[in-house]
Parts: sequence; C-alpha cells; structure tokens
Amino acid sequence: MKNIDKNSLENAYRLFESEDINKFEIGTTKGLSQIHEYLFQGLFDFAGQIRTKNISKGGFRFANALYLNEILVKIEQMPESNFEEIIAKYVEMNIAHPFMEGNGRTMRIWLDLILKTQIKQVVNWQFVDKTLYLQAMERSPINDLELRTLLQSNLTDQINNREVIFKGIEQSYYYEGYEKEED
Repeated sequence: MKNIDKNSLENAYRLFESEDINKFEIGTTKGLSQIHEYLFQGLFDFAGQIRTKNISKGGFRFANALYLNEILVKIEQMPESNFEEIIAKYVEMNIAHPFMEGNGRTMRIWLDLILKTQIKQVVNWQFVDKTLYLQAMERSPINDLELRTLLQSNLTDQINNREVIFKGIEQSYYYEGYEKEED
C-alpha cells in the first residue's frame, strides 16, 4: 500500500500544479469521481468508479451499494451556500463512501473545492489534529457540530497559497496512515 500512497500523493500534487483541478465539476458526484480517478489512476483498477460492493470500517457500514447511485443523486442536490450546509453535504458523502478505497483523501479535496467556490475559504488541514478529526468524523453521522467546530476554527482565506494546499494534501495522507519518507 505504501507505493500506492506515494504515487497517489504525487498525483495529488500534480493535480494542483497542473491546474487540472480547475477542470473538475464542483460539489457533484462526477467531480468527486474525477478527483478519485486523477489520484488513483493506474493504481486501482476502480479509480473514479462508484463501488458496487458493500464496505465497512471499524464496525460502521457505509451506504449500501444497492442504493448508492440514488443516494449520491440526493447528496448532490444538497445545498452548499454556507459553511454549515457544505459540512452537512461532506458528512453525507462520507457516509455514502462511494469508492472501494481512497474516499477520505478524495473527499477532503472535494470539500475544499466546494468551500473555495462557495465561501472563498479552505480548511488549513496542517493545523487539524488527526485524532480529533478522525473522532469528529466518526461521530458526524449523529451530530456534525464537533466536526464543524474543528474545521471552522481552521479555515483560511489563503485559497491559492501553494504551501497551504500542499501541506494540506500531506496532512490528508497522514490521516490515512501514510508518512512521507525523508530524502
């Protein structure tokens, strides 16, 4: 998995460096799939494809694959005009978990694109504690206040700052257990 993470991380950097990120739909399932495909192309044979199997993590069952396409349509239609609505949409997409692997990394980029477009801010992920974030995500299907509070306190208007974006990508991979090797 380490090689997949390293190659995917390089793809994530390239996604922003090349400005290909600006070609994707924002806030849609198609846009989410475009990000996933870009990150994991050549690494997973299902890159960018909505899963057809049921999955779970830590005892939590994500949305049933049988109903996933209908669920994704409903999520896509959710409002995203303010921070609270955007986080609610993010939480619902996390519950859906549309891909077999790579959901977290893909969805954090997707979230930042929505935030950047709608409220001209992004999460400065480098300052979001891994344990607090993962705990807040775990509890978010019941109540997203903890997650909203954590992310809102780390919003920045430096939406085009390369360091903020790249440190955020590295932090996103760290959340998933990947640690960058020092040269």
